[in-house]
Amino acid sequence: MTKRLNSFVTSANSRDTEFPLNNLPYGVFSQGDHTRCGVAIGDFVLDVAALENQGLIDLGQPLLQSAAWNPVMDAGSDIWDQLRALLIALLSEGSADQGAVEAALYPLAEVQLLMPFTVTEFTDFYAGKNHAINVGTMFRGAENALPPNWLHIPIGYNGRASSVVVSGTDIYRPSGQLKGPDDTLPKFAPSKRFDIELEMGAIVGRPSSDRVSVDQADEMIFGYVILNDWSARDIQAWEYQPLGPFQSKATATTISPWIVTKAALEPFRCETPERDFELLPHLKDTGPMLYDIDLSVTIAPKGSDASEVVRTNYKEMYYSAAQQLAHHTSAGCAMRVGDLLGSGTISGATKESRGSFLELSWGGNEPFTLDTGETRSFIEDFDTLTLQGFAQGSDFKIGFGECTGMLLPAK
Repeated sequence: MTKRLNSFVTSANSRDTEFPLNNLPYGVFSQGDHTRCGVAIGDFVLDVAALENQGLIDLGQPLLQSAAWNPVMDAGSDIWDQLRALLIALLSEGSADQGAVEAALYPLAEVQLLMPFTVTEFTDFYAGKNHAINVGTMFRGAENALPPNWLHIPIGYNGRASSVVVSGTDIYRPSGQLKGPDDTLPKFAPSKRFDIELEMGAIVGRPSSDRVSVDQADEMIFGYVILNDWSARDIQAWEYQPLGPFQSKATATTISPWIVTKAALEPFRCETPERDFELLPHLKDTGPMLYDIDLSVTIAPKGSDASEVVRTNYKEMYYSAAQQLAHHTSAGCAMRVGDLLGSGTISGATKESRGSFLELSWGGNEPFTLDTGETRSFIEDFDTLTLQGFAQGSDFKIGFGECTGMLLPAK
């Protein structure tokens, strides 16, 4: 089993930190007018642009001077590996460059975290079996819960890159066209059934011009973020037939501020679940393609402590990100550096592991109770939702930082 790597940054050696030397996730931070690419290590963020300027990080060309990680992604997997090796050496216990590196460390508590990369395009999937069964049962009955195609292909829709925001961004309750079962005509009004979807996001780091295999797709993935696909269920119910979600998903998609690289997650790979039908060759499993990542959701009403309402795991997915990406390219669709793929809602088999309020309240018919004694069916104004994830090692964990947002009243 992989053990914790020790750093001269003392806080990185704690069993409780999200950011040990084994992790080294990539983000963008600002302090005053100082905006740079950074790497999280313990309670600090390392200014990697400064180290590149000093020659301590030499990748053959300047890649760390823009306020986004796209240039590093675009440079290819050899550079990804080279940079990670350099960072581990610079931050390890006994580093010959400790003094210079310490001068480039900023306390995380004193910086603002920004979007870590420029999102080129965004696609969201519907690839969690428990979630699909729950939602299908609510709307079509248990006997027709899964659409006929669901067990054969990862279903998805093309979203809006412009809707993706970083953790900490406030979200306004959307308005849209609604039509209830007793309404004669639709009306335009604020959504009353606003929801979250607990997801993981995979970031494409290598482009493709044609179809790719599952193994090639896996090699194209640069890293992962926690993702909240905010969803207006009442807008969705009226608009989704026949072409699927549109304005119900256009409000915002929040991601965690740190990109956890595929290399950092390698020790936590696990198998996809047993298949109901053998997948076609372009989607077949070729090895462990998922990751064992514990996930949770808390809700904090205004002025109240947070209550945990969801606990699940990424390994509950039916299709891996590599399979989703391979299928995305199967008709010849080109993928670009910075494309973001949402996994779809990650729900387990038990009620407390359901990754959306739609499921937790069973369509609003079974409100759930918070630790404060308040009840919820969907999100209320000034609620703060926080999604988190950790891959747990023997004496360390790999974290993504919080994926959080407060819902403000409709404009």
